[in-house]
Amino acid sequence: MRLRVEFTTEPFDLDEAPPHALVAREVVETAALDAVDVGPFGNTAEGGADAVLDAVDALLRKALAAGATRVSLQVNVVGEGDK
Repeated sequence: MRLRVEFTTEPFDLDEAPPHALVAREVVETAALDAVDVGPFGNTAEGGADAVLDAVDALLRKALAAGATRVSLQVNVVGEGDK
């Protein structure tokens, strides 16, 4: 099974990426995922179910420890034809 996770961390800072956002970015960029898209207002990562779920666990733990007050995420099952 393939999964796609979309997530944001808060609080936002438009002038400089806060530590929790940098940690979340590092988690998905170093995870064993097939596709990662990091942006200022939302992030997406895709891969096998185990890799995505492991990344989500690490992302939540590390972002909250780094000062995130809210982490919003959505996980979807990706079909063969979905991109």
